[in-house]
Amino acid sequence: MAEKENPMREIVIDKVTVNMGIGEPGEPLEKAKKLLEALTENTVIETKARDRNPTFKLRKGMPIGVKTTLRGEKAVEFITKALAAKKKVLSESNFDNRGNFSFGIKEYIDFPGAKYDPTIGMLGFDVCVTLIRKGERVKRRTLKTTKVGRKHILTKEEGIQFAKSRFDAVME
Repeated sequence: MAEKENPMREIVIDKVTVNMGIGEPGEPLEKAKKLLEALTENTVIETKARDRNPTFKLRKGMPIGVKTTLRGEKAVEFITKALAAKKKVLSESNFDNRGNFSFGIKEYIDFPGAKYDPTIGMLGFDVCVTLIRKGERVKRRTLKTTKVGRKHILTKEEGIQFAKSRFDAVME
């Protein structure tokens, strides 16, 4: 009799965060916002500077970037396209100790389906993929919050195996 795999050990994509750091408010930020909305087909929010930095002429609270969060089927489609732009090549340094991974796309025209717009110029973006196991909600819920067991937490190796099997990623 074949052993059944525990469904709670299944790894799922919690969310995909797409981020563009521009460094200055105004027209470049609006162009980045428009571009990210076109690429993700999702609403985009502005990110603000946390600290004051006179070297870069930044003030606390100044909008300097844009980001959006994708979940579900949209997230899977976006990761597939983003990895195609990277030729499905990831390195071990793209993964953290909890199995999550992130990578950057240097120019948005590498992204499948994106066309160059001379008014926007050349912009890149970061893609951060958060992986969890089913049952992780117990640490975030309001009532009866509890810890997740050590054996249930994802490891770097499991994250690498997930990327290889689900998205055919190649490790360099």
